[in-house]
Amino acid sequence: MSEHLREAVIDLDAVRDNTAELTRRANRAGVMAVVKADAYGHGLVPCARAAVSGGATWLGVALTEEALALRAAGLGTPILAWLTGPGEDYRSALEASVDLSVNSARGLQEVAAAAAATGRTARVHLKLDSGLGRAGCPASGWAELVEAAHRTEVDGTVTVTGVWSHLAYADAPGHPTIDRQIATYRDALTVAEAGGLKPQVRHLANSAATLTRPDALFDLTRPGLAVYGLSPVPSEATPAELGLQPAMSLQARFTLVKEVPAGFGVSYQHQYVTSRATSLGLLPVGYADGIPRNATNVGPLIAAGRRRTIAGTVCMDQVVVDLERDQCEPGDVAVLFGPGDSGEPTAQDWAEATATISYEIVTRIGPRVRRRYLGDLEHGRD
Repeated sequence: MSEHLREAVIDLDAVRDNTAELTRRANRAGVMAVVKADAYGHGLVPCARAAVSGGATWLGVALTEEALALRAAGLGTPILAWLTGPGEDYRSALEASVDLSVNSARGLQEVAAAAAATGRTARVHLKLDSGLGRAGCPASGWAELVEAAHRTEVDGTVTVTGVWSHLAYADAPGHPTIDRQIATYRDALTVAEAGGLKPQVRHLANSAATLTRPDALFDLTRPGLAVYGLSPVPSEATPAELGLQPAMSLQARFTLVKEVPAGFGVSYQHQYVTSRATSLGLLPVGYADGIPRNATNVGPLIAAGRRRTIAGTVCMDQVVVDLERDQCEPGDVAVLFGPGDSGEPTAQDWAEATATISYEIVTRIGPRVRRRYLGDLEHGRD
């Protein structure tokens, strides 16, 4: 570790290799690597480049700002941005050749108006709500949206590049909703074709479906979490069993080590009290850096050669570790999570300890934590 007090170390070769494995698993379907939310906390531009090096033929983001940042960094790969709304700056997205998701006739009209104003033909992906109950056009309004989209294709303002949807229970591969959603999606494709649309790509599968449901692959898959080496089906398989390598390790250096007596209260509300004379170590990471506050007394880490847990309340900027008088000095490194290859906790261990999912553990790591990149890709050798 470098001299920085807190670091998320990102293995870009792992991102590349995970994408290559997902490309293999997708069979003849392409891969849209999802790099939204700063690539799940791993770094938008470096991870996008690594994913493309691994075989991704599309990139997926939530916000148009994320898509524009990729374009500004020189990435020419097709990009879909899907979380848009009234008043969106569609013109900038269209001028940067960013595909846009459309959920409704109203949204389609706004995109078409921006296309007319810029003199560009907008590339859109019509989204169906096949049963998630979130974004997307409900099945009851799908035929109307298809008809409106076909009209905009005829007048030259829009081309329908894709038709897509999203699964509610993909992390439970045998759940009956998956079959129902696939059937609803297939019906919607039939309606789209009958309505004169000929989308370039049809896409439904996220990370979990890419790995467990070959019947959901279609033309393109949209893995997110798995690109970063975490299992989207942790109750079914570990990353290693899926051929994946976690890309992020979270580390911090002790800034203070001190001796305290038995019965000594630690951190706010003294939710941890020492049972014997011991040594306490202070790590400069807290909930402002993305450490869950409910990791109090349960957040795992490895320090001074042993697995331990945070001692006492997680504070805004720091946590305390009971070192049990094991040899440790200021400047020594603690690993909060990583691939697990050296006995350190994993992001999944943190998810289980804090009653959440690994997605949240990695994406919440804040900007005060320096990102350091490893691998051949960081040095321009791909």
